[in-house]
Amino acid sequence: MTSQVFEFRFESRFRWLLALIGVRPGTAWVRVDSGELLVRFGPWRLRTERKNVAGVQRGGPYRWWRVIGPHLSGTDTGVTFGTTTAAGVCVRFVRPVPGLLPGGWPRHPGMTVTVAEPADLARALAAPGGG
Repeated sequence: MTSQVFEFRFESRFRWLLALIGVRPGTAWVRVDSGELLVRFGPWRLRTERKNVAGVQRGGPYRWWRVIGPHLSGTDTGVTFGTTTAAGVCVRFVRPVPGLLPGGWPRHPGMTVTVAEPADLARALAAPGGG
């Protein structure tokens, strides 16, 4: 599989706020290939082996205060990297991974990303071997 890059969908009313924390179209994307899933969200990174993806589910719409920016779920320590309230993809991991805070803690059992083409990302991650 060749590498696929999925851009985040930026909702115009939140662009200025996201830009203040370094999240812009050029610094926010998800890359999937047969061996790896890599997310860049401004200064934040999440990386895991492709085989660590346990499942995917499309979601949304979301409430803005729960999705815009980087978020840690108080319920399950999942991480959200969000740029729009419209739609996203929830990715569950076999083994929790670091991504939000330095030092590798907490480890996240899942992540939500609000990419421009959530159906395409879900399909790429659900396919055996990443595509």
